[in-house]
Amino acid sequence: MLDVAVAAADSKGGEDLVALDVSEPLPLVDIFLLVTGRSERNVAAIADEIEDRLLEVGHKRLRREGRTEARWVLLDFGDLVVHVFHEQERTYYGLERLWKDCPVVPVYETASGV
Repeated sequence: MLDVAVAAADSKGGEDLVALDVSEPLPLVDIFLLVTGRSERNVAAIADEIEDRLLEVGHKRLRREGRTEARWVLLDFGDLVVHVFHEQERTYYGLERLWKDCPVVPVYETASGV
């Protein structure tokens, strides 16, 4: 699931991808994937592509929030929760700081440097 989401984000120009193993403090979720987009349009495109690709391979979306404003889009697929941020929101909310005690999960390397 994570690999599909990472590939989808990368295909739409997602930047600074970080996956965090939050299974210890949040037993109902395994991974948070954080992605940055450069504009509202880019954030929406990244979120839409991730959602479309995960649905294509049979995963069920439980919740989606923030798509209208496209400043912070949350996609909840149960074991994987994807946060697609506009760069300003990512800095402001600092989820990496909030979850700093959680292990980082490696995401695959691509030609664009993810």
